[in-house]
Amino acid sequence: MTTAGDIMHRGAQWIPAHETLDRAAQLMRELGVGALPISDENERLCGILTDRDIVVGCVAMGHDPAKVTAGEMAKGTPRWIEASADIGDVLHEMQEHQIRRLPVIENKRLVGMISESDLAEHVGEDQMAAFTESVYARTTPSGH
Repeated sequence: MTTAGDIMHRGAQWIPAHETLDRAAQLMRELGVGALPISDENERLCGILTDRDIVVGCVAMGHDPAKVTAGEMAKGTPRWIEASADIGDVLHEMQEHQIRRLPVIENKRLVGMISESDLAEHVGEDQMAAFTESVYARTTPSGH
């Protein structure tokens, strides 16, 4: 059985909720990533911040990324998966919630991240096609 722990990128790092978006952008650059899990004061997942969130949700809105915190950008219920979860469960979680990156947790601690490129290396073409179709599916305002 292939698990989330088998396919994840190890060494993922949190951005504390109190850190500013300019610091988050610097950390993304240093790590070569486009998303960071956001942690609360107890190192619990409280969201995910993407480079797009910084640009569209802060800069394009005329806000100063040196004054807006990662925690202020955290919206909704963060999704994650246990390191021991089967790859089928990973696919289901990502498809069900239309997400492209999934934090991996072990013993209540962040141990890695799974991205769509990780999936592409470990699943068949049919599974990847179904994933792509479900995650990138967009509905129009009328629901189509």
